[in-house]
Amino acid sequence: MKILGIGNAIIDVICKIDEKFITENNLSKGNMKLLFDKNEFKKLLSNLKIEKTISGGSVANSIVGLSQLGNNVGFIGKISDDDFGKKYEIGLKKENVNYIYSKKKEDLPTGTCLILITPDSERTMCTYLGTAGKINEKDVDLNAIKSSNLVFLEGYLWDEGDPKQAFDKAVNYSNKVAMSLSDKFCVDRHKSHFLDLVKNKLDIIFANEEEITSLIEAKNFNEVIDFGKQIKKLLIITRGSNGAISISNNKVCEVNVKNDLKIVDLTGAGDLFAAGYLHGYLNNFSQNDCLDKGTEMASKIIQQIGARL
Repeated sequence: MKILGIGNAIIDVICKIDEKFITENNLSKGNMKLLFDKNEFKKLLSNLKIEKTISGGSVANSIVGLSQLGNNVGFIGKISDDDFGKKYEIGLKKENVNYIYSKKKEDLPTGTCLILITPDSERTMCTYLGTAGKINEKDVDLNAIKSSNLVFLEGYLWDEGDPKQAFDKAVNYSNKVAMSLSDKFCVDRHKSHFLDLVKNKLDIIFANEEEITSLIEAKNFNEVIDFGKQIKKLLIITRGSNGAISISNNKVCEVNVKNDLKIVDLTGAGDLFAAGYLHGYLNNFSQNDCLDKGTEMASKIIQQIGARL
């Protein structure tokens, strides 16, 4: 297998809302809120009109993108044998993803993410991890890790207890390992752990400008570039309207964003950027061509609702 993704298996529930919904429910616009109370989650859901549901999760979105580009891919993520769990598995298999997990009835339901889209296309997420957040090292197939060229992880996996062991198993036994920092709140919660991973354990790191700036407490973007050169890894940073940049040893490559796009929904932009970039990486593209492919995939996804092309 070329690439194995390990992440939170979460079914996306996409809803359009107005700005008032954000303030009334004490949400932080553009960020993710973790819900731990099933009743709070159900209450939020009851006040929403569902547009559609998709088998999601950050790394799962990237893995589906890689599959659509013709790569041999696999995914590990924990679901329950319930209605959403069945839909989740069917959704991945339809996309030719080798889903390496045998579901059973769990105490908690399949993880769900409410993706709330305001009129300005920004997305605010409320995630009820359910059983996805209970993934442990036994759920992670060692043969699948060892037989993959690259393992791709998400920072979101660090948001609970047991998943850290699954995460460590993947890092320790992989041939090469990539990770997305996922979210600024995630970075702020686990700063010392993430910094250790970035400096000492990962081969490839994906971050947006806000996440990497927060991680290293940089005062400006030049400090980020200096850090990227020092760590001697492959660091890829998306910069919104300023395009994207990769830093590998002392080589810095930069691409611009595509212009004149009709932006509908920013959900999955980072996930699909990673898919395009990793497609290039796995197929020996130049750094510039990897960045271009990532930008192309991100540009396509933001012109439609949801994180699936």
